Amino acid sequence: MKTLLLMLGITSILAAADGAALYNKCVSCHGATGEKHALNKSKIIKEMSKEEIVTALKGYKDGSYGGPMKALMKGQVASYDDTQIDTVAEFIAAKK
Repeated sequence: MKTLLLMLGITSILAAADGAALYNKCVSCHGATGEKHALNKSKIIKEMSKEEIVTALKGYKDGSYGGPMKALMKGQVASYDDTQIDTVAEFIAAKK
């Protein structure tokens, strides 16, 4: 049982580190804690739920979501797989 808890703890730490690494390319527009309206056009992402963030990122990736920044964001998330989208969404949602 202790081993399982230790492994879960290590996994959580690694996921947070991965989320931070994935979020690094978002900082310049969205701010260090997701507190900015990116280019004065986006929602404040730290106010969004994890589910809303996942929906937005997957939608940007497949072209089904977004307003004026749709093309820019599509390029930003194009290389993210579903696991990376989930990881960065969890990282952002934890900023609340």
